[in-house]
Amino acid sequence: MTYVVTDNCIACKYTDCVEVCPVDCFYEGENMLVIHPDECIDCGVCEPECPADAIRPDTEPDVEEWVAFNRKYAEQWPVILSRKDPLPEATERDGETGKLEKYFSETAGEGS
Repeated sequence: MTYVVTDNCIACKYTDCVEVCPVDCFYEGENMLVIHPDECIDCGVCEPECPADAIRPDTEPDVEEWVAFNRKYAEQWPVILSRKDPLPEATERDGETGKLEKYFSETAGEGS
């Protein structure tokens, strides 16, 4: 099992999870984080740290697509090793629906 970051992280990018990760498996994009599923050791310490409730175990329903998403972008983005401030609009965007389509369009390139 592994944990993955889901769409509620998009446009929020809280990084509380990064500080507790014992294996540094978080990667940072312009407007979200991802977890490299092959590096995650399934310790689960990151999940309760996420203020946006965006981290989920891969055993939950409808999370399979997020495993592939996290793997894809973890291989493109740089590792993040320390906590940073969330995005300025994080509070307003928390819980917003349709973020994946809005911020990650295959026609728009690699996403943000």
